[in-house]
Amino acid sequence: MKHQTDALIIGFGKAGKTLAPFLAQQGLKVIVVERSAHMYGGTCINVGCIPTKALAQQAHLAAQQGIRDRAVRQELYAQAIREKDELVSLLRNKNLRLVQDQPGVTVITGIASFETAHLVRVETELGSLLVEADRIFINTGAVPVIPAIPGIESSKVYTSAEILDLAKLPERLAIIGGGYIGFEFASIFAGFGTQVTIFEQGELFLPREDQDIAAEVQKVLEHKGIRIQLQTGVTQMEDHEETGLILHLSSSNRSEEWKGDAALIATGRKANTDELNLEAAGINKTARGFIQVDEKLQTNQPHIWALGDVNGGPQFTYISLDDYRIVKDQWFGSGHRTTLDRKFVPYSVFIDPPLSHVGLTESEALKQGYHVKVAQLPVTASTRARQLKQTEGLLKAVIDAETKQLLGFTMFGVESSEVVNIVSVFIRSGEPYTVLRDTIFTHPSMAELLNDLLSLILD
Repeated sequence: MKHQTDALIIGFGKAGKTLAPFLAQQGLKVIVVERSAHMYGGTCINVGCIPTKALAQQAHLAAQQGIRDRAVRQELYAQAIREKDELVSLLRNKNLRLVQDQPGVTVITGIASFETAHLVRVETELGSLLVEADRIFINTGAVPVIPAIPGIESSKVYTSAEILDLAKLPERLAIIGGGYIGFEFASIFAGFGTQVTIFEQGELFLPREDQDIAAEVQKVLEHKGIRIQLQTGVTQMEDHEETGLILHLSSSNRSEEWKGDAALIATGRKANTDELNLEAAGINKTARGFIQVDEKLQTNQPHIWALGDVNGGPQFTYISLDDYRIVKDQWFGSGHRTTLDRKFVPYSVFIDPPLSHVGLTESEALKQGYHVKVAQLPVTASTRARQLKQTEGLLKAVIDAETKQLLGFTMFGVESSEVVNIVSVFIRSGEPYTVLRDTIFTHPSMAELLNDLLSLILD
């Protein structure tokens, strides 16, 4: 069977699920293909932002209780998993309805692969069908990288998606990889009382951050019982029924072993394109294996776009949403919006407390030739933080000494994921930092720390 459509969207991610109903409202016929009924709504809702942050909140509450009893901790964890599953199911069904109930949109569950640049085969449970489209949007996201470690196929070794369904709270968990995803899971499981050890091959902890920020994060995480071993690789894994999971480690020219219950692989993500047969469509990839796009997200095939994580941009769901805005602007706007507009993209890492940043770090600003002034303030300076009994962390601002513009901001502390959005909007204004310094904020709030932080800059 062959279907003809104006627009084919492959993948149910943030960009695709937002684009589909919009195009249909403009009178286009749209088909959305998603390989799994468990992924309606995309990575964020099903195995990314929503479930992990739900667990992070419950882990924070559990940690505040300081419960040592293993059975009680297990029940708290099990309840958190049940609540996470209920939330994900609710949002998954809601997203499906928002797309498939839109007149002009058809949702097909199956595996898509290109036959030609305009023709895509979809393998479904009921058989194979062909879709011919004038315009095609690839929104298939990214998947975990699985390193070639002997024994990694063990049932006690999990990806970031698989570990979300782990029914039993592990007493000892190894996390292989020292990136942001690994640290979020470390914080989650440590909050429920698991003994967590992170193994990272690199020399630096959080190399993307200024090292004073990284040192503060490391201090707080270690205080919560998380062990961090740098310059340590895993050479082999063994799964024994009696002794559990054994990791063979290589560190500083010596070998050692780690014994525990489970391991999480958090060594990065790659484009989810293995099943797409991109070669048949003549679509180019980058050296890192992501789909190559220009600043308007078009591939080398002008009728094909790649949106979201699959194109190698910042892997945030809000970037995928902005990809939708760029495509929308090309057809129904001025056509000026591009990825080059993304100069100040904030991010938050939901460890406990969260780490948030926007703009340049101090080291990046110095490398770019700025003469900078820097201010730092501990979170303990906040009355609100003391009320919340969450006084860990610090704030940091980087100022251009010549123009007085705020170049970058980092906050490692409670509610930083909200405060960073205020700063992000301000940086885009181009106003001198003194405007934010003198802005009136509510009291008591975490945002008012911006007044105190920026008052430390001496003109």
